[in-house]
Amino acid sequence: MDLRTVATAASGVVIVAVLVAGCRQREAPATVTVTGQTELIRSGAAPPAVRHDEHVPAGSLFPPGAVMMNPYGGDAKSAKQGEALFSSMNCDGCHGGGATGWVGPSLADGRWRYGGADGEIFESIYYGRPHGMPAYGGIANTEAVWKLVTYVQSLQPPENVPTESWK
Repeated sequence: MDLRTVATAASGVVIVAVLVAGCRQREAPATVTVTGQTELIRSGAAPPAVRHDEHVPAGSLFPPGAVMMNPYGGDAKSAKQGEALFSSMNCDGCHGGGATGWVGPSLADGRWRYGGADGEIFESIYYGRPHGMPAYGGIANTEAVWKLVTYVQSLQPPENVPTESWK
């Protein structure tokens, strides 16, 4: 075999390798599962976080926030399990029996300092809040936190709500 034939064959191998690499399927995006919710994380997708009014945007632009939905929303059995967790985790030690308020605020009056949407309540329980609300995400799994969210959201506001508000 002469040098020209070897060079031509080598060039052909390189071209085939480049074409194969270019045609190869891209890897599937990473999948994160949060208590029955699957969210594909890929370049440009929003992280599983909730945007809050107190956040300060850089350059007047907020990053996109994901929407966290309660997988147990409206489920009476999950609300009952959440009520049992509320008591066993001593949440009623601060928020009072029936979550009507004591040292901590009422969770039954329909007023929310950090927001009453599914993800906002989840974050309050999981990550805690300044000035007294511990982060339970270190000891409670996401399923337990969602069941606490379900319980809190199942509470009916009383007819007579105090006139004071958090803001």
